[in-house]
Amino acid sequence: MRWDAQALNPAPGDRGPSKGPRTGDPGAGEPGVTSGRGQSPATDALLPLIGLVRSVTTPEFAGVTFHEVTAKSVLNKVVAGSRMPFEWTINPYRGCSHACVYCFARKSHTYLDFDAGLDFDSQVVVKINAAEVLRRELAKPSWGRQHVALGTNTDPYQRAEGRYRLMPGIIGALADSGTPLSILTKGTLLARDIPLLKHAAAQVPVGVGISLAMTDERLSEAVEPGTPGPRARLKLITRLREAGLPCGVMAMPILPWLSDSDEALDSLFASLAAAGATGVTAGALYLKPGTREWFMQWIAREHPQLAGKYRRLYGTGSYASKEYRAWLSGRIRYFKALHGFSGSQGFSHSDLNGDPGSNDPNSTGTVSYDPNSIDPRDEEAQYPAGSIPEPAALAGARHGSHTAEAAQPTLF
Repeated sequence: MRWDAQALNPAPGDRGPSKGPRTGDPGAGEPGVTSGRGQSPATDALLPLIGLVRSVTTPEFAGVTFHEVTAKSVLNKVVAGSRMPFEWTINPYRGCSHACVYCFARKSHTYLDFDAGLDFDSQVVVKINAAEVLRRELAKPSWGRQHVALGTNTDPYQRAEGRYRLMPGIIGALADSGTPLSILTKGTLLARDIPLLKHAAAQVPVGVGISLAMTDERLSEAVEPGTPGPRARLKLITRLREAGLPCGVMAMPILPWLSDSDEALDSLFASLAAAGATGVTAGALYLKPGTREWFMQWIAREHPQLAGKYRRLYGTGSYASKEYRAWLSGRIRYFKALHGFSGSQGFSHSDLNGDPGSNDPNSTGTVSYDPNSIDPRDEEAQYPAGSIPEPAALAGARHGSHTAEAAQPTLF
């Protein structure tokens, strides 16, 4: 069927027929995280929003509704005081059909009057004029060609990108304007744009990051059911490196009692090294409000024996205990060193104070540290080598001195 034939725009208050939960969605047959609407995905929440063009469903994406909007602006300024290593972001999509039960961005969907659970997975907002608007914004005399990061909230290479093809126009607009860029994704659809990224890297500094935190295909299918599996993402890392592009890996989240064993960590870092990753950072599951409720429901349903452990480990906060993060830090440092990643940062972006880690395979991973000095916000603030342009390259780009050679990956 043609995509256009599937457009639907129900009148406000008319939700239309309920599609029900998708197979594999958290909450299938169980209560979800809702905003008082029950379990059915919303179809009318965006109708009052200025810029809505139409809402679309199609058998190709069963259970997902796409809300096509025209945006007035696509460049987002990072909030003042943020520790992030970039000042600007672009999110061509809101909501994500990858349906990762742990996704930290879930609460952002509530700003659109959607819920943070099933709606986040099944109600996807598409900024169909993103490239056109971006070119206008980049052409303003005030634009300083600062690094722009993509994929910081929802994935720009989720499945719908195969239909909407927003990223080629966005990449081209950034490169043509002399603006450095970086992309973080789980989507193997990125391979489609490797030639375009190589061309962009000859014009501006480019970083590429892949999110991959486990090699267990069954676990991946359970916690991130809409994503390409680990093997597919490992092949993508290799393709990027063979194309001469950098590729850092965000090995997050490591899931307590599910993917934090020595066997799991050894498999992960060995696979990333074999694939050619330029750098890796790893860290424990982060449970922001909105995400916490959805994930805890999933744990209680799928792994009831772990529900109490998770409640004790996370208490009432978003972060695992400092003691757990210190333990995990030691294990990550050990396996990174074992597989040749010791030259880059070890645990969730910034190492804890104290011993740089033991090379003893029988070590418990315990390190000496001051628990009060561990700020998890700092742990989130840096990215692995290759995933964002290096500071020196960014400085050169602002002064117009970037060359194709400078865009080649460098370990640090």
